[in-house]
Amino acid sequence: MKIHESGENYLETILMLSKRKGSVRSIDIANELDFSKPSVSIAMKNLRENDYIKVDEDGFIRLTNKGQGIASSMYERHLFLSKWLMDMGVAKEIAEKDACRMEHILSSESFEAIRKYCGNINSETKE
Repeated sequence: MKIHESGENYLETILMLSKRKGSVRSIDIANELDFSKPSVSIAMKNLRENDYIKVDEDGFIRLTNKGQGIASSMYERHLFLSKWLMDMGVAKEIAEKDACRMEHILSSESFEAIRKYCGNINSETKE
């Protein structure tokens, strides 16, 4: 099953919250994304059933290896694209918002090409 953009967003949010807070529960995700608790509950059920997350008996959520891979990829893309846009003069709020959309639609090939191109620009300007 291919994961949808919303699933990628949830996984990335779980990763970011776990970095910030250490442990994550559904209510934390609902608060972070400003979503209803029932919506988050349904999403967590789908992610759990597809082996992207595990939920323990106390309701704490952790990413599986499969979920961690997707979350890390989305987070890396988000950080890179946000910085890239800000480096070009885009306001931080707009850059982060746009990066959040871009990170999901870019193919791996296009993302790697952008990253390589930007690396080449940086190395050319340092000489």
